[in-house]
Amino acid sequence: MEAVRFRVHRFRPEDGHRGSFREYQVPKKKGMTVLDGLIYIKENLDPTLSVRYSCRMAICGSCGMRVNGMEVLACNTQIVELEKKVITVEPMKNYPLIKDIVVDMSEFFVKQKNLKTWLIRKDVVEQENPTRQYAQTEEELEKILQFTYCIQCGLCYSACPVVSNLPQFLGPQALMKLYRYLADNRDEGEDRLAAVDKFEGVWRCHFAGSCSTVCPKGVDPALAIQLLRRAALK
Repeated sequence: MEAVRFRVHRFRPEDGHRGSFREYQVPKKKGMTVLDGLIYIKENLDPTLSVRYSCRMAICGSCGMRVNGMEVLACNTQIVELEKKVITVEPMKNYPLIKDIVVDMSEFFVKQKNLKTWLIRKDVVEQENPTRQYAQTEEELEKILQFTYCIQCGLCYSACPVVSNLPQFLGPQALMKLYRYLADNRDEGEDRLAAVDKFEGVWRCHFAGSCSTVCPKGVDPALAIQLLRRAALK
């Protein structure tokens, strides 16, 4: 059986160094994903390898990592489609490293929480215990639909060059998420624009577009940021 060489980033915090790469020979099968290869390594070659995953169906967003220099979901990346004899697996950028290819995404979620990225209604009682449906027209739904597909995998945050240079930047995902509710006709949240109309908000984005390029669900955070800028200017 043909084999593929996995070059996997290894890091243990107790070692106190930046980490290194270790290579493994993995038998390649039809339909095999990068995540399948990592699981094979953990189950058959090196049980000390740490990797985060859950659904294996590109739904949960848990297995975000960098493969051959590109942010991807490991479960959604076919080995054969990479067309490489060596597969380099690294952790996502812009996150503190926990172990091997597992990162700490706490700050990523804190930035979302601070922007109150959920549906807000002035009638709190009705919001918590709704008595009816809040329907939308097709046109109203179309404004936000693509932005609802986000699975919070964090790949866009890793790919963003602005986050790399300015950690205070809110990041493409949090800004996109805020626009999703700003544009939702059912939302009654106040001061949403004020929360991002600042240097580390929409105005720091360089519009590199890397966030939209790596999104596994076809969401366009770069577009959302431009729409936020338009709303702020108005």
